[in-house]
This record gives sequence, C-alpha cells and structure tokens, in this order.
Amino acid sequence: MAREIRTTVTVCNDKGLHLKPAQKVVNLASRFAADIKLGWDGQLVEAKSTLGLLALGAGPGSELELRVRGEDAEAAAAALAALFAAGFDPAPGEEVSP
Repeated sequence: MAREIRTTVTVCNDKGLHLKPAQKVVNLASRFAADIKLGWDGQLVEAKSTLGLLALGAGPGSELELRVRGEDAEAAAAALAALFAAGFDPAPGEEVSP
C-alpha cells in the first residue's frame, strides 16, 4: 500500500484560491499519477478538479491540508507546496515542474 504524504500549504496571495490559482494547481497536479487531495474547513476535494478547488472557498492566508498518495507522491507534494509558497506565480526561472 502506498504511503500517504500529508502536509499543510498556505494560500499566499491576496485574493485566495480563485479561478486562476485553482487552474494552476489543477495543471500542476495533473502532471502526476498520484492521488492528490486538498482539504480545508471540513471539506476534502480532488486537487485535479477546478470546481472542487473553487468549492473550498479558501481565502488569503487559509491553511489547507495537502494529502498525496502514489508512486510519485513525494515529487507531487514538493511541487504543489512550492506553487503555494510562490503565491501561485513563480518568478521567471523558478517555474515549478515535476
């Protein structure tokens, strides 16, 4: 059975997890085979679903639980944590990749 990685990520922008950042999360998460979920305020959603992420309603400063399970879980968790830490907008040359 694959080990599950759990960590906390913070929404580090001034508008929260709205459409554009949600799409960036989905695009990055979709590069991985791992099962990736984000949880906040009692909800747990698929990180590969834009609508699911928007349903969280996570605002600026929200701390979300990142749960990742699968063969590339470590790489997926690291890449997503970096995307959140960069405020969903990595500087040129700091693009997050699998």
